[in-house]
Amino acid sequence: MRGYTRRSLLLLGGVAAAGAVVPVAATGLWGDAFDLLRRRWTALTTDPVSGVATLPPYRERLAELGRAAARHRDTMAPDRASLWPGLPYPSFTATPERLRAMARAYVLPGTGLTGDPRLASAVAEGIDHYRRHVYAAGAHPAGNWWNWRIGVPQALLDAAALIAPHLTAEQAGGLRDAVDHFVPPSRLYDYSGLSTGANRVDLCTVMLLRAILGADPGRAALAASALTPVLRYVEEGDGFYRDGSFIQHTYVPYQGGYGVVTLAGLAALFTVLRGTPWEIPEDRRRVVHDSVDRSFAPVIHDGFCMDLAGGRGIGRMSFGDHRRGRLIAASILLLAETAPEADRTRWQAMVKGWAARDTTRPMLGAAEIAGELGFHARLAAVAADERIPAAPEPAGHRLLPMSARAVHRAPGWCAGLSMASYRIGHYEHGNGENLRGWHTGSGMLYWWAEGHGDHYSDGFWATVDPYRLPGTTVSTKRLPDGAGPGWGDTCPPGRWVGGATDGTYAAVGQHLNGLESTLEAFKSWFFLDDAVVCLGAGITARDGVPVETVVDNRRTGAPLTVEGAWAHLEGHGGYVLPGGPPLRTLQERRTGPGGTTRDYTSTTARDYTTLWLDHGTDPREASYVYLLLPGATEERTRARAADPGWARVLANTARRQGVHVPSLGLIAVNFWNPGTAGPLTASAPCAVLVRELPDGTATLTVADPRCDLDELTVTWHRPVAALAHGHPLLSRAATGPSLTARFGRLADRLGGSCTITLRLT
Repeated sequence: MRGYTRRSLLLLGGVAAAGAVVPVAATGLWGDAFDLLRRRWTALTTDPVSGVATLPPYRERLAELGRAAARHRDTMAPDRASLWPGLPYPSFTATPERLRAMARAYVLPGTGLTGDPRLASAVAEGIDHYRRHVYAAGAHPAGNWWNWRIGVPQALLDAAALIAPHLTAEQAGGLRDAVDHFVPPSRLYDYSGLSTGANRVDLCTVMLLRAILGADPGRAALAASALTPVLRYVEEGDGFYRDGSFIQHTYVPYQGGYGVVTLAGLAALFTVLRGTPWEIPEDRRRVVHDSVDRSFAPVIHDGFCMDLAGGRGIGRMSFGDHRRGRLIAASILLLAETAPEADRTRWQAMVKGWAARDTTRPMLGAAEIAGELGFHARLAAVAADERIPAAPEPAGHRLLPMSARAVHRAPGWCAGLSMASYRIGHYEHGNGENLRGWHTGSGMLYWWAEGHGDHYSDGFWATVDPYRLPGTTVSTKRLPDGAGPGWGDTCPPGRWVGGATDGTYAAVGQHLNGLESTLEAFKSWFFLDDAVVCLGAGITARDGVPVETVVDNRRTGAPLTVEGAWAHLEGHGGYVLPGGPPLRTLQERRTGPGGTTRDYTSTTARDYTTLWLDHGTDPREASYVYLLLPGATEERTRARAADPGWARVLANTARRQGVHVPSLGLIAVNFWNPGTAGPLTASAPCAVLVRELPDGTATLTVADPRCDLDELTVTWHRPVAALAHGHPLLSRAATGPSLTARFGRLADRLGGSCTITLRLT
């Protein structure tokens, strides 16, 4: 438990002592408060569509929901084994969700069953039947714990709250007893184990709904106060980090999975608790508000959420990345309704821009098909409001060192990098999902140019060669499905993972240790305006199999041109290889299980173009250099190959990797060990990026990816007139014929970058 004691939770929650009975007060002082909570909870479902229910497409969708609810009501045939024929118990998802859908049809306008007492009574009877035969106080919680503590109680309590006047005292009491058995207040006493991050938010939602069901102020207070650990930054484990990372399952970057659940749950709770005695103050909501820009926006590109933040769920369905982006957008628009005006204005413009650019799976159409009427209504209102601009895709670099992720945006293209470190696993598998995601943390480089919004969406994970993921360096040693421990606990020993960024460009590196192999390598990526310079060195293995660096693996059968030191893939981009092993290529059609990693009843096929470098069997100190040119034409690729001085390699060894790009005034070096590369010298392992600007100034950016430096000295062997702007961690700067800058306690930055500004002579 990190800084959150059991006693403080008891006091905040209104519980006097361990095991005390939480007081129930349905009338008097608390009656109005719980009436407001019930109204607000119902309004989450009804408000967005209340004014548009008679308009298309809502009219048709609401009527469809009503017809389905009527069928469910009329076919209900309760017996000891099921509530509906064909849905045998325990039916953890189907039966509770069907009851919730019926309850929604009861409260939503335009369903034809709005306010229908027969429907509400059927829901109440169905909840009680399921409670008596499956979700009963004293029942043994067999199987996945999540069903008993979160999934089932959320659905049943939600349905109960929507039809509350039609629950008898016995039915309500039985459901309360069942929830108390599986989710007692003690579940929220410790912030640890299965009660962190998204799970904590879900458990607080269950606790609040349970409080509403029994008009219980103690449990309402506990539901609100137990959110506290989620509403502050963490430095380890699950939750939000200052650099924008969001971690769940201790080792997994998860904005696109558990992060969605966290954001959606908090947006709903903030809305429901507003104006009640348990309202969350704005200053405590600040971390969540900041996470929209720091954590979620960086991993959204043109409306979809990058798979590098999707954990084990990346292969769950085709176009799942677009669905995750849509769910994040929906949460942001709901959160905006209780946020300060400046945040609301910025977020609405951002979401409007995402929706405008997502032409692969247009958000409004996808929301309509999925029946997400509330989000559809909010987004349609934003889209129609001419006062709200559609914000463009932002340019620049976002490095998330605590989650070993980087995202780079430049005009016309975007890239994302997925790495593994001593604190971030190579990949996550669990519940039978993502069993071949072994190498997604071995430097997988995703990239999108114009028109590539479906590139990793449409059957990619079901059909791609898992040993040849783009950007990775891998031992081709065969691995079993689900290699390594489950739930992301596949962290390699490498600590030097991260880099330095000035917000425009970046030097990113990974000391790579292979998953269940002897592979070791040092990989660097230098992200620029129209290119990524990729270096690899010290590539060594003893597995008795070849080692490969996958320059790219595109889901396309487009024409490929290879001429000497360059290659071009029509409609995608170019590659320049100034030296090293020859480029090998393969164009093939690959089949997989039905477009998803879960569907084994059918097959799907996709075309791939693979470009790779073969380092041979058991290489020792192998290396590579190549330039990736996203979106480049063949002419631009040829021209870049003919200009070897455009990017000069200063070093490419297991001790240092660096480049100089004269046209950008940029020098960037990843120091795996102290030493010198070009005009830069570092006293300890670090990342350094220097940029000379046209106005006679320069910036020097440093970072400590290992997070262990008490002191760092960097020397730039170039005349510098004066320090123009320092940094709190800059302890000394000596200028003159060269610059010597000394920084202290960079470890406190947790891999974050420090930038100083200099005046040149």
